[in-house]
Amino acid sequence: METKMEKRDWCDSVSDLIRSFRRDETGATAIEYGLILAMLFLAIVGAIRSFATSNSEMYDRIDETLQESTN
Repeated sequence: METKMEKRDWCDSVSDLIRSFRRDETGATAIEYGLILAMLFLAIVGAIRSFATSNSEMYDRIDETLQESTN
């Protein structure tokens, strides 16, 4: 069973780790580039979905026209 002192030491070490993490800015640029890349990816996916939908509708109209002309 842990004593109060061991729990306090553990809490102090966790709080020290959190403090040092908050002060550390070395990964900030990488995170910013990651966010830019994620937004670019979402824009590309949105554009592809839009293109795929319009492309599908075009082929549906072609199919309907061909079916009507053969009947």
